[in-house]
Amino acid sequence: MSSSAAASAAPLWAPTNERIASAQLTAFMASLDRPAIDDYPKLHEWSITEPDAFWGAVWEFADVQGHRGDLVCQAGERFADTRFFPDATLNFAENLLHGQFRDGASETALIFRGEAGHQREVTWVELRTQVAAIAAGLNAAGVQPGDRVAAWLPNTPDGYAIMLATVAIGATFTSTSPDFGTSGVVDRFSQTEPTVLFATDGYFYGGKHHDTLGRLADIVGQLPSIETVVVVPYGDEQPELDGLGDNAALFADWLQPHHDADLSFVQLPFDHPLYVLYSSGTTGKPKCIVHRAGGVLLKHLVEIMLHTDVRPGDRFFYFTTMGWMMWNWLASGLAAGATLVLYDGNPAFPDTNRLFDLADELKITMFGTSASFLDALNKGGLRPVDTHDLGSVRSMCSTGSPLTPEGFEYVYDAIKADLHLASMSGGTDLCGCLVAGNPIGPVHAGDIQVAVLGLDMDVVDDDGQPAGLAQGELICRTPFPSIPLGFWNDPGDERFLAAYFDRFDGVWHQGDFASWTPTGGMVIHGRSDATLNPGGVRIGTAELYRQVDKVDEVLDSLVIGQQWSPDTRIVLFVVLRDGIELDDNLRAQIKAIIRSGASPRHVPAKIVAVPELPRTRSGKLVELAVREIVHGRDVKNLEALANPEALEHFRDLETLAT
Repeated sequence: MSSSAAASAAPLWAPTNERIASAQLTAFMASLDRPAIDDYPKLHEWSITEPDAFWGAVWEFADVQGHRGDLVCQAGERFADTRFFPDATLNFAENLLHGQFRDGASETALIFRGEAGHQREVTWVELRTQVAAIAAGLNAAGVQPGDRVAAWLPNTPDGYAIMLATVAIGATFTSTSPDFGTSGVVDRFSQTEPTVLFATDGYFYGGKHHDTLGRLADIVGQLPSIETVVVVPYGDEQPELDGLGDNAALFADWLQPHHDADLSFVQLPFDHPLYVLYSSGTTGKPKCIVHRAGGVLLKHLVEIMLHTDVRPGDRFFYFTTMGWMMWNWLASGLAAGATLVLYDGNPAFPDTNRLFDLADELKITMFGTSASFLDALNKGGLRPVDTHDLGSVRSMCSTGSPLTPEGFEYVYDAIKADLHLASMSGGTDLCGCLVAGNPIGPVHAGDIQVAVLGLDMDVVDDDGQPAGLAQGELICRTPFPSIPLGFWNDPGDERFLAAYFDRFDGVWHQGDFASWTPTGGMVIHGRSDATLNPGGVRIGTAELYRQVDKVDEVLDSLVIGQQWSPDTRIVLFVVLRDGIELDDNLRAQIKAIIRSGASPRHVPAKIVAVPELPRTRSGKLVELAVREIVHGRDVKNLEALANPEALEHFRDLETLAT
């Protein structure tokens, strides 16, 4: 991808003076009483040169509930040892539920719509009442601070209440979604050993009901740590609990003794373990990443309030499941006083207008989605601008994979011309963003606008030297509050330190291949471990995808580097539209577009048609898994994939033997 080309064009969108004046980012700068800080570059520079002042100001501006203490940053011997607010105490759930009291917050905390027609709205009062009852139930079950409580649930209101109750009493919350099979759930929860499991009896996807009770019995049988199983029915029917043991109960029955419980919040250290999140685990057992409560809270407040401009009373939507960190990110919108809009099911069912119908129906103000979803809409020729009002939508966020310049242009042409489009990148590793949007700055096609406040981001070459505008490794030079506490069951932090700190001394190494643009924005070119190396030249996979996306006959594509003695050759797999064949003319067309749009080095040696591509359950292409199959190696964790059967299309291909 040519970053200079993306940045040389005029902005696709720029905020009006009125928009800038009303932004929370502008209000934050005004609260600093530092007249010299009057734009984003100055604010960001101050945030990384004076981290004590910056993070202290965030605490005050966001009205964090808790005891702050005097010390903000306590440097450690290593990057990972830096502690923020070491004397502070707070409760994460108390801060999310405090959003109810922000000026402008509506009476409604959660609005739910399910694919099969299920609907529910939950007021803040009802949410607090349910959280109190669940917390009392957990206390009665013997759950102590630091114990793990697990959820295997769809994206319905009950999951948010269960999370809030868990952390209200000081336990650690961990979750995954019901589309994960038995081994995928066991691979995760067997490592963290929860004592209580909340699980669904089924879910809806693609017009079908999927029963999960059979899998649940298998899961419980393989998790000896589970002492209590609570089944949360998706609909109104009350399922039988056969095979789940004597300590299984239906959610309503389990809650019944605690309906009049009072809600209290255990005050805990800033670094108390809040969440355990799991890496995708496509090449082995998923890593269990332990996140600190105060760090996640502050990081999310910066990203949601300042970078995304979510305000009290907003309708805040992100399409996600409980198996993706964007679920945790969305939940923190409560702390900003927003009403969360939840959707569970296939976002393209019964057709690809579903989420835009939702935006109009519920007056969504912040619409969150993935780059792959936007790319699919573009390929399908969908134009919501012609069929929907979308007057309430003020901003749109995209993450999960790089959004191409054409994806940016599609949003402004076919969805809405006047909105802030924020492409973001970060990860489960930090439960947040490294680079994100700037609601008071212009949007250029292909550019992630800015480095996130408080993070000194850079791109370096293989020797760790600044790469300028060239492509290189994405790093962060300054510690930040949501550095993970570590990996679960990792003595001496050996695996944790190797994952983020071994490559470059003294900085956080994200593992993304990136480049700065002349506007000060950034382009992510794909994962470093999936970077192509033909002839010793590093090429980001996103650059090829951008060019292939221009080929109308191609619906989807995936590229790998195949070992081909004595070098590596590029292999491109394509999914074609119905009725299209991959003949020599189409191969030549694809190669010509790649050669002219990228470079001759990017041109694949082989182009192969396949019926589908494997993706993770959050929609990401799994280049590494395909590479393993092509080289005759097994993929160790098929449960990480939404469609593991797709890998068979890449096994023992004769065309790759020559």
